[in-house]
Amino acid sequence: MHGLMQDRPLMISSLIEHAATFHPDTEIVSRLPEGPMHRTTWRGVRDRAKQVANAMQALGIQQGDRVGTLAWNSHRHLALYYGVSGFGAVLHTVNPRLFPEQIDYIVNHAEDQVLFFDITFAPLVEQLAPQLKTVRAFIAMTDRAHMPAIQVPNLLCYEELLDAQSPQYDWPAFDERSASSLCYTSGTTGNPKGVLYSHRSTVLHSLMELAPDTFGISSAETLMLIVPMFHANAWGAPYAAAMVGARLVLPGPHLDGASVYALMRDERVTFSQGVPTVWMMLFQYLDQNPQLDPRSLGVKRIGIGGAAVSQAVLERFEKGFGAEVVQGWGMTETSPIGVISKLLPKHAGLPEDELLQIKLKQGRGVWGVDLKIVGPDGQAQPWDGVASGHLHVRGPWIASGYFRNEGGAVLDEEGFFPTGDVATINPDGYLQLVDRAKDVIKSGGEWISSIDVENAAASHPGVAQAAVIGVAHPKWQERPLLLVIRKPGQEVGKQDVLDHLAQRIAKWWLPDEVLFVDSLPHTATGKVLKVKLREQYKNHPLPTA
Repeated sequence: MHGLMQDRPLMISSLIEHAATFHPDTEIVSRLPEGPMHRTTWRGVRDRAKQVANAMQALGIQQGDRVGTLAWNSHRHLALYYGVSGFGAVLHTVNPRLFPEQIDYIVNHAEDQVLFFDITFAPLVEQLAPQLKTVRAFIAMTDRAHMPAIQVPNLLCYEELLDAQSPQYDWPAFDERSASSLCYTSGTTGNPKGVLYSHRSTVLHSLMELAPDTFGISSAETLMLIVPMFHANAWGAPYAAAMVGARLVLPGPHLDGASVYALMRDERVTFSQGVPTVWMMLFQYLDQNPQLDPRSLGVKRIGIGGAAVSQAVLERFEKGFGAEVVQGWGMTETSPIGVISKLLPKHAGLPEDELLQIKLKQGRGVWGVDLKIVGPDGQAQPWDGVASGHLHVRGPWIASGYFRNEGGAVLDEEGFFPTGDVATINPDGYLQLVDRAKDVIKSGGEWISSIDVENAAASHPGVAQAAVIGVAHPKWQERPLLLVIRKPGQEVGKQDVLDHLAQRIAKWWLPDEVLFVDSLPHTATGKVLKVKLREQYKNHPLPTA
């Protein structure tokens, strides 16, 4: 027997319609790449999103086509979030921090039909345009006065394109399992892989973001979204904010400490989400301006992800800002909420040092996400906080595979997704990461593939062998240290290696230090023993620290 409930599909378009209907005058504040501040409302974003949908038709986009963006956090990007997906196309947010060869690969792999870009990325677009075989139009996200003077085919102006369209549009209804957006992983090994979200998964994920035991977003919030809108849909916050009509503050590319502080102060931000690197820049600015009192900002909560929260960052926010730190763990493949760190009632009254150890864990499972840790024998490990294993996750907003079946079948026999992380889980369900299974280096919330850097270094004619490990850094959390064995008779130096790498990897992947060694430790199977290297060099001073 079925229940007698209305069967309405879970559509992303329903979120923006709700915000425009019940919170029409709530502000969306953007600092544009051009510099000025821009203010609109949820109703204004809805109307602009409908103009985007009409523009999709004018550009010949079909439902299911991919529409690329190279863009910062702004009202323009927000209108694309809703207009593209609401129309039935797939919004492909491209990470501009990948090196050009990777961007070339993923735009072609996704077969993006058009590419929207902020003007800060105009030189990159001009460089890549000849290789982007499926892109039929390039749309600069600006007005006519700021159009970049670049040579690309069919270059259009965002504001002119949308102004020519009607704000009247009836959102189509279709299968809620239809693809809504596409984000690629950072390609830690091999090429990046596409994670294809659905309308259903996105709406369910948004509901969980509102829960008090996760981020607790409400209509009373002024949320400054520092996490990029090209990182796993900005952790889903643009959708959750519309669901409750929260006020949004979007900083664009202006993420230096002074700009972030000014926005927090001027816009009376209550909650902000970002990776640790941005918070380190904010702390540096405050250290240089000791007359400023961050407690006067009125920030209540800080969401942190992308890298584990350190004790120093946690205490700086709690004691210096009077703000609660909400740490979370997730990945592109988990939309990204996996676990969220919140205290339980049983923890009230615990000594401060015990509370600190709980707060530094990545967090507890939330509804919708099943967790298990698997030992080397394939058996589930106990949740005792001691036994570690490979972390597997399952749920309605967890990836079941990659776009175009890259990597083949990825789920285990129970339908769990293997994350590649090694973790423990304690009896209260708190997860703590032990290590990344594939030696990935996390720098400022971004991933650096040690394998790719090693392969690039080993291609130098004077290098016999290379190994890369992550070393702690006060600003970036981790930075790569490259260990090199020279070929006999070669006089290759540090700058020679760095110059060689600069032609083959992204600039921000370049090692902060290159050390020449006579030998490297190896396992019994011939692999470099990185556990020993990390222990040996864990206190090595980097010149950039």
